[in-house]
Amino acid sequence: MNNTKQLQASISKFSATSLLSIDQLDRDSLDTLYALADDIIINPGRYTSAAKDKIMAAVFYEPSTRTSSSFIAAIQRLGGGVIPITGVEFSSVTKGETLEDTVTMLSGYSDLLVLRHPEPGTAQRAKKASRVPIINAGDGVGEHPTQALLDGYTISKKLGKVDNITVTMVGDLKHGRTVHSLARLLTNYDNVSVNYVSPEILKMPKTLIEELDKKGLKQSEHSDIDAVIGDTDVLYITRVQKERFTDLNEYESLKNSYVVTPDLMQSAKDKMIVMHPLPRLGEISTDVDDDPRAVYFDQAKYGMYVRMALIASILGKG
Repeated sequence: MNNTKQLQASISKFSATSLLSIDQLDRDSLDTLYALADDIIINPGRYTSAAKDKIMAAVFYEPSTRTSSSFIAAIQRLGGGVIPITGVEFSSVTKGETLEDTVTMLSGYSDLLVLRHPEPGTAQRAKKASRVPIINAGDGVGEHPTQALLDGYTISKKLGKVDNITVTMVGDLKHGRTVHSLARLLTNYDNVSVNYVSPEILKMPKTLIEELDKKGLKQSEHSDIDAVIGDTDVLYITRVQKERFTDLNEYESLKNSYVVTPDLMQSAKDKMIVMHPLPRLGEISTDVDDDPRAVYFDQAKYGMYVRMALIASILGKG
């Protein structure tokens, strides 16, 4: 890198810091992490011992494929080890052990703890009980800060910028912690407009819209994706989250509200991207996968590199 010493100095501010919300990071922090992720991709050999003799506890109270596996791959590629607890039905939680006791115990075995939990606010509770830094890997319908990090990184890599763009978020915006965190991240950039496209009962929470409005984010709500596709630079699709519904009939009536097809893509810009935090359940046709604007699998891969950068920074090994 042209200025490795300056980058290392910037990274040092992350050392031993928990990441619970994307609001903790500003534009400079994002630029620093993304520069480190770039360097990890270009020069992977530099980082094979960045987490040597370090242990990460991965504690997932909810199902996960990409987030859990990318965190595990990240610590291992950095030369560290992992305590994987990805099925709490096989842990002492089934015996009634509290979150606080589980976190206190595991933090005694590890140097970093990654937590996913179905209840909003659990990352804050875990931080109080933990002896080591905590990374929030998703707390119910609350936030998913590392997903927002990799989403921002994907946008910057694929479009060459995050400023001066229009992002259209589609689907379950009420329960979607990924869109909640991404919208917050976008407030760090200039002249970003966000379109929210969803059924009436799955709209972005009003309190969040008000919060983002105070930060100057340009926002508008829609029910028709066709009305905004032509002006969209980033089409961010989310699935309707079955696990958040108590009435399955309601879920069935909403799950296919919006589907991205080759016909829809004909109305989109030649230079735009389609993103999805995955898994998808029919909201993007597989016929779109070969479109060069479909970047959701690259998006998932970038997650490992961004999480490597974050882990190395928190452990003070950036």
